Amino acid sequence: MRVFLLAITALVASQTAVAGHHEEKASSSNASAEWQISAYSSAAPDFIGQFATIIGSGGAVLREGTNGWICQSGNPRPVPESGWSSAHEAMPVCHDSEGMKWMAAFMQGKKPDMDRDSYMWMLQGDVGEDNSTPAVMNESDAQPGQWIESGPHLMLMPKDPRSLDNFPTDFTAGAPYVMFANTDYAHLMIPMPGYYQYQPESSPK
Repeated sequence: MRVFLLAITALVASQTAVAGHHEEKASSSNASAEWQISAYSSAAPDFIGQFATIIGSGGAVLREGTNGWICQSGNPRPVPESGWSSAHEAMPVCHDSEGMKWMAAFMQGKKPDMDRDSYMWMLQGDVGEDNSTPAVMNESDAQPGQWIESGPHLMLMPKDPRSLDNFPTDFTAGAPYVMFANTDYAHLMIPMPGYYQYQPESSPK
């Protein structure tokens, strides 16, 4: 896991350098280690997040964990100078070593090479994705009817994306659905209570 941790740390650091972000902030800042540890660990249930390794927005390991899980910001957008405005904006994600492989591959635009399926927690949700197409950052660029700003959810990241071929892609039904179908990054989104809080118009009718 150390190899993948170092790889994704380097990727996060390079993204942060582009944004001009600095870790040396006052303790009250959302860029502080304290804030990031609290925000990123909240992506998973506390019995996971409290004992997970935390990677900061600058790529540094802010806290060594004991349970094999890793929590970090999942937002690929440039990090604001003062840090993310909220945990929701940071899009924190918690995953194990196999999930780390998926994350590293996704950030590099490569096909994930995993030994088994993995799960990722995102209990703070995300700030929006095109459900059909990876790496679409703005709603105006999304395919019609495909933009979804998610609340709390769990994700199944399959070793073989084709194993999800028979699942639906409709995110308005409240049931598990596939994001990025028919791509190397296909994964199963499992909505949790509050999933539609940021986009109530997409909730089941």
